[in-house]
Amino acid sequence: MASRLILKNLSKRHLFCSSFASRSASTLVLAEHEGGSIKAPSLSAVVAANSISQDNSVSILLAGSGSSLQQAAQMAATCHPSVSQVLVADSDKFAYPLAEPWAKLVQLVQQKGGYSHVVATSGSFGKNILPRAAALLDVSPVTDVVEINGPQQFVRPIYAGNALCTVRYTGASPCMLTVRSTSFPVPPISVDSKSDGAPISQVDLSTLDEDSIGRSRYIKLSSEDTDRPDLGSARIVVTGGRALKSAENFKMIEKLAEKLGAAVGATRAAVDAGFVPNELQVGQTGKIVAPELYMAFGVSGAIQHLAGMKDSKVIVAVNKDADAPIFQVADYGLVGDLFEVIPELLEKLPEKNTV
Repeated sequence: MASRLILKNLSKRHLFCSSFASRSASTLVLAEHEGGSIKAPSLSAVVAANSISQDNSVSILLAGSGSSLQQAAQMAATCHPSVSQVLVADSDKFAYPLAEPWAKLVQLVQQKGGYSHVVATSGSFGKNILPRAAALLDVSPVTDVVEINGPQQFVRPIYAGNALCTVRYTGASPCMLTVRSTSFPVPPISVDSKSDGAPISQVDLSTLDEDSIGRSRYIKLSSEDTDRPDLGSARIVVTGGRALKSAENFKMIEKLAEKLGAAVGATRAAVDAGFVPNELQVGQTGKIVAPELYMAFGVSGAIQHLAGMKDSKVIVAVNKDADAPIFQVADYGLVGDLFEVIPELLEKLPEKNTV
């Protein structure tokens, strides 16, 4: 085992491990891009990497093909003052973020660069790639990190977010992390804070195994054509639960979200019932969100769902059951029938919120 946990304080559910000597930090961030831009969660991963150590050297790894990759590389080079290098793997093998070729790429880059840390976000991109890459490098990853207290000391939630575990990594290099992007907000960076972009280098793929693609292959991408913001980074999220009873009724949530300029979320029960696709699921097994405003309609407040949204700045809950657990975390609660409340909100809200 790379690390060992010892119960330190039962009342706070705080766990701690023995330490080992720290080394000079150099971090590789696995970044996701789309349409020539770095995705917001990957920028949070850069912020997390910067907090590992004061003298940390941060490199960003991008993979893909075509002009959008080069545009993303240019953005990555100036996205944060701590970025010292951008590595680009340009090949058709990385046209889609499959775990097998990406994991081989991480292994190749790590063997050449000798990084002390490898960081990715806890979204589907990072959760898909980093564990496989960790297996190839024969190390144990630390997942869902919400706080970094040093090069080897990290805080992560356990028991569906009801407790926090402090872990000190004692394994071999590199220390591989997935971080929750909501715990590492990206501060505004002035244009003059980094006048020159970090150098961009091409990764030598000549030694990459041709069989690295493995048994997985890309089939298709299914996406919803909507003007609503992305669920993972939206300022406002409107979520519906099983109490909506049908996919047709769930359209009320979508109409309300459109008026508020919000993203749409759903509980696992609503997803399992087929009301909405699973990419809208909020919770421990879905997406972790922390918007400025979270509105929950017909959401009971199961512990798995609360784990994905309880860090929201303001939580508003509407439920017929006055004893629903969601009211224990809500800042504002209304005991009422959502089939009466939502139509009234739709009637009184302006046609389009410009906030």
